[in-house]
Amino acid sequence: MLHDPLAPIEQPSAVLFACNMNAVRSPMGEALLKRRLGTRAYVDSCGVRHGDLDPFVIEVMAEIGIDMSHHRPKSFDELEDGFFDLIISLSPEAQHRAIELTRTMACDIAYWPTLDVTMIEGNRETKLDAYRAVRDDIDRRIRARFPEPVEA
Repeated sequence: MLHDPLAPIEQPSAVLFACNMNAVRSPMGEALLKRRLGTRAYVDSCGVRHGDLDPFVIEVMAEIGIDMSHHRPKSFDELEDGFFDLIISLSPEAQHRAIELTRTMACDIAYWPTLDVTMIEGNRETKLDAYRAVRDDIDRRIRARFPEPVEA
C-alpha cells in the first residue's frame, strides 16, 4: 500500500520538539519520547531562542527516573541535524519558526499548545505541581501519538 504524501507519517524516524527557549517543555518532550522509543527514532529538541535549563525540570523529571542534568539547551540555529520527519511545537513562537523551517523541507508539523509554566507564581510546591502537570500532559500526548510498537 502506498503512503499518501499528505497523510502524517505514522512512525517518524526523526522527531524535533520545539518551544521558546529549550528550557522546560521541549527538553521534557525529547526525554520522554527517547524513553518511549529508545533507538527506534532520532529525537532532539530546540528553542526559538537559547535559554538555560530550568532546575524544576531536572527535579520533576528525576521523579520519574529521567536524568536531565546533562541537557544543554540550544536554538533552532544551533541544531546539528536539519532533517526531521516531524516537528512538534509546544508554543506559538515555535510553531511559527517550524513553519518557516519546513518551507524548504518535507516535514510534518504538530502543534501541541502547552502551558508556559515559568509564568506560574506561588510557592515551591505550587510551581512543582505545575511542572508535573506539564510533564504528564506531554507524556500523555506522546503515548497517544506514538503507540507501543507491535513485536514481530
